[in-house]
Amino acid sequence: MSTTYNDIAEWYDQYLRDNPLYREVILPNVLAMVGEVRGQEICDLACGQGWIARELAQRGARVTGIDLADNLLAMAQQHEAEQPLGVVYLHGDAQNGGPLVDQSFDGAICIMALMNITDIQAAFQTARRILKPGGWFVFAITHPCFQTPHAHWITVENGTVQRVVGDYFDEQLWTSSNPNGVRGRVGDHHRMLSTYLNTLAAANFALERMLEPLATGKRAEQEPGNQQVPSLLLVRARAL
Repeated sequence: MSTTYNDIAEWYDQYLRDNPLYREVILPNVLAMVGEVRGQEICDLACGQGWIARELAQRGARVTGIDLADNLLAMAQQHEAEQPLGVVYLHGDAQNGGPLVDQSFDGAICIMALMNITDIQAAFQTARRILKPGGWFVFAITHPCFQTPHAHWITVENGTVQRVVGDYFDEQLWTSSNPNGVRGRVGDHHRMLSTYLNTLAAANFALERMLEPLATGKRAEQEPGNQQVPSLLLVRARAL
């Protein structure tokens, strides 16, 4: 991959602020999936600029974030300096966990990052390694059934918007032709839904819950089709 999140850090930070998908759809559903976090030790794998880490810390969690992108980590650390919440940020790879200690967290999250991670088996194994027995793991990804390579919207004769999906079985790293989105800049690893869930089970997790959020508000205005077809999938699992 020629371009990384480190290369687009400033653009991505602004994109996250401007795109209602993050605040209106991803954030409330992540918070619903993790539930009460006060007093818990939580790891944010591939934390980026720490936007979810800060939200959890504001709700009373003790949060450690880890990411490979130095430029995004610098932004996270700047936020922490300006508004101290006790979040600890570490440089490291979610595929091995770097400095993270075994069985040291009550919960772990990985939000909108697994699509950019080459080895999700390694990432799931990291999550399992760092969790205490019975710990929870929540991840959010672009929906693998509907965000396939080159999938697109069409408007049919009656005026409704429908999703055209293909190449589902072709697991690959692909780059969108849209230069204004994340997939057009850093690309995504497309994987089948079964690949995610089977790999999760192989890492010794039990599936607890899944969410396929309905878009509302500004996001629904931006992508009307997301009122018919979900663009996101959230999963909560328990460490066995």
